[in-house]
Amino acid sequence: MNFSQLAEKVDQAAFNAQAIQQLSVAHQFNVDESYEIQALSIERRYARGEHLIGLKMGFTSEAKMQQMGVHDMIWGRLTDDMFYENGGEVSFDKFIHPRAEPEICFLIKDKIDRELSIAEAKNHTEAVAAAIEMIDSRYENFKFSLEDVIADNCSSAGVIIGPWHKHNMPINSLKMVLEIDGVPVQIGSSSAILGDPWAALAAATRLAAKYKQEIPAGSFILAGAATPAVYLKKGQAVKAIVEHLGVVEFGTV
Repeated sequence: MNFSQLAEKVDQAAFNAQAIQQLSVAHQFNVDESYEIQALSIERRYARGEHLIGLKMGFTSEAKMQQMGVHDMIWGRLTDDMFYENGGEVSFDKFIHPRAEPEICFLIKDKIDRELSIAEAKNHTEAVAAAIEMIDSRYENFKFSLEDVIADNCSSAGVIIGPWHKHNMPINSLKMVLEIDGVPVQIGSSSAILGDPWAALAAATRLAAKYKQEIPAGSFILAGAATPAVYLKKGQAVKAIVEHLGVVEFGTV
């Protein structure tokens, strides 16, 4: 099995916004091999001039892990091509079948190259903010296995970040609302993120260290979704309102 060829398939699916069949239909590979495919696909992005801006966490709720039959979180990489300004517009042409979910984002102050405890992770953090992550599986019908989604960079597609706040402010049990065109479509709590969003950051350091991914100073770390993701359509106004952290929003065009 040629991992580079599989990486090219998922990378080109994202680049061309064209869905493909799950890789696992024709190929068998394990979780570690999935991360190897992911890394190779991201290298293709780097070769085109993109650069790493951070990491995103997935499956950061017990319910989601049970649903997927797994016992650990997953993670993907974020590049500058995935970053959109708060209050700006996002072109729908870049995506296949995007969804949005409200999250909490950490801004990393110091380089991280090892697993950190929650207390250490806090000391390495500059600020926190409300965020919206856009996910967009490159597989047909948004269907995939665990290995497939990891290989596809955990469906990473876009990130919009709100105003930054001091990192030592309380971020547990914050009400989080996702609105589409002014109508609430998902309501949740930041405590749905592993019971404590800081635990997701500590987990990110563990998984990144396991797969030899350094987290540079200035990186963004998305803690994981607080609610189910919502399908998007062209021409919508998308807004997340997070208690004490404010508003993050964008429009689809």
